[in-house]
Amino acid sequence: MSKPGQRVLAELRKLIASGELAAGERIVEIPTAERLQVSRMPVRIALRTLEQEGLLCKTGRGYRVRAVTREDIAGAVEVRGVLEGLAARQAAERGLSAEARATLEECLAEGDRLFANGQVLLEELERYQRMNMRFHRTIIEASGNPAIAVALARNDHLPFASVSALAVDRDNLEQEFRRFNFAHMQHHAVVDALVNGQGARAEAIMREHANATLRYADYFDPARKSVTVLHGDVAAD
Repeated sequence: MSKPGQRVLAELRKLIASGELAAGERIVEIPTAERLQVSRMPVRIALRTLEQEGLLCKTGRGYRVRAVTREDIAGAVEVRGVLEGLAARQAAERGLSAEARATLEECLAEGDRLFANGQVLLEELERYQRMNMRFHRTIIEASGNPAIAVALARNDHLPFASVSALAVDRDNLEQEFRRFNFAHMQHHAVVDALVNGQGARAEAIMREHANATLRYADYFDPARKSVTVLHGDVAAD
């Protein structure tokens, strides 16, 4: 897919995940191209891709946003936990390279600095998201199993199923601090397991780590105006 096509695809996914394009809303090529200031071709390709991913359904000459249920999201998150757990186990059994270990330790140090003040701002969570993506990507690569990355890419099309999307309740940042700080403590635990070659422990922690995302299913409600969905580099996942 061309770069304009990738940009359009990422933007439409973001609009759907945030609820700005609501379930049942009709989407057609020309107005969408005008809205995103691109030609019709990348929009046409992006709409077909989103239909294949299950986010849109074809209706006559256009598309409609498919309703995504809490069960859809929960199922996709559970699958991510299984796949990332497998990646962690295989990485522990293979042994971390010096480069992978250094990257993971840099991620831990960055997270520690973010949470050191006992509170967190929305801008700081954007930094956390970038670090979190790097952390997860490093473990997947360290598994030495490219099939895991392929399977994750197929699973990541639903809102919040991918580690590249981070849902934040900006009206309750004190609660969000506790949630993300706990997730970061899980990062420390999984790195400890990886470094010590404890495959079963690393797998269990990563599966439990994914379960923290299940709260995102409650956030996928356009009526909740306080929820902000932060999006990372889609191509990275």
